Amino acid sequence: MFSSLRTRNYRLYASGQVISLIGVWMQRVAQDWLVLQLSDGSPVALGIAVAIQFAPTLALSLWAGVLADRLDKRKFLIVLQAAIGLCGLTLGALDVTGVVQLWHVYLLCLVLGVFTAVETPVRQSFSVEMVGKAQVTNAVALNSMTFNIARILGPALAGLMINWVGTGWVFVVNGASFAGVITGLVLMNPAELFRSKPVPRGRGQLREGLRYVRGRADLVVIMVLAFGVSTFGLNFHSTLAVISRNEFHGDASLYGALSTAIAVGTLSGAIMAARRSSRGQPRQRLLIGGAAAFGALEIITGFMPDPWTMGALLVLTGAAALTFTTVSNAIVQLSVAPEMRGRVMGLYMLVFLGGNPLGSPLMGWVAEHWGPRSPVFLGGAISLLFALVCGVVLMRRGGIRLPVRRLVRLRVLTRK
Repeated sequence: MFSSLRTRNYRLYASGQVISLIGVWMQRVAQDWLVLQLSDGSPVALGIAVAIQFAPTLALSLWAGVLADRLDKRKFLIVLQAAIGLCGLTLGALDVTGVVQLWHVYLLCLVLGVFTAVETPVRQSFSVEMVGKAQVTNAVALNSMTFNIARILGPALAGLMINWVGTGWVFVVNGASFAGVITGLVLMNPAELFRSKPVPRGRGQLREGLRYVRGRADLVVIMVLAFGVSTFGLNFHSTLAVISRNEFHGDASLYGALSTAIAVGTLSGAIMAARRSSRGQPRQRLLIGGAAAFGALEIITGFMPDPWTMGALLVLTGAAALTFTTVSNAIVQLSVAPEMRGRVMGLYMLVFLGGNPLGSPLMGWVAEHWGPRSPVFLGGAISLLFALVCGVVLMRRGGIRLPVRRLVRLRVLTRK
């Protein structure tokens, strides 16, 4: 289950990431709470903040994929991680000194979004360079485990810190936490990386990557499914902040607790994904099943009458969401040519994150006019619909085969 940790470079990366990601999740909770405080609890203002942060993904992810295929990913990541950490320190300084205004938050969301849009495709395509193609599925699963360990600890710590010392010091802690991942990247041995030959600079490389994906029907279906689920279904962060404050009349601790419930579920899903990684490349059937289960569970979660029952359903919903995201990421990385990996991952992160500028304000408007729970119902229904349609397309193309023999065998046994 932890086979990727045998590689020294990956151990350095993972240990630094868990420190940094705890700070990232602390900032996400604190930023949402600060926006609600500065806007008098407006869901639309919160949706705008999320949209601004993810808007640069639309413009930069594809070009970041081209750079990932050309440049030394490790050195590039060191620069990008330092810039992202500086954004947290700047927002913390504004908040701690008491001069922060809503436009400050919006501006820093934009700057952070620019650096994150470039960093994400580079980081995603760097996984295979650390561990090699044979271990990439396990590495993706362990990345998810690291991400979700931080997702459990970060929101809980943020909720406590916000109540004790305010949101400003949370941002400062996040900025300082990037020293962990930067240190891990600096200490790596470049000679032990599984690098593919850098793509020389040339014209038309972006169009070449798009043509490559367009010629692969299986990749197109995964991209469409990732867009639908992430844009409309995975807007939990802003939705839970509104539900915690406006529906359950709680404080930042309740928001942190509900966010932690999702993280417990996603961590469970990551552990299962790591155990499955020894079975080889994940199947498309699991991809569609994970997306459909996520959509159905999200709809059920919206009916929960109190924080306790909602938290319990969020654990299951988080596990289904992680199954879908891990499987889709692994399938894309394993099924593309090495020289195309950066550009394909750039497109994948574009469709996975680029829909947030559309989905977040839309769900904020839905919450404001139809109630705090309505984005949960709507997001789950749209995710389920995308899963069913994409499943039918893959079945017609032969990418998914139903376990007919098992069903027939089971039917015979039940008749006996």
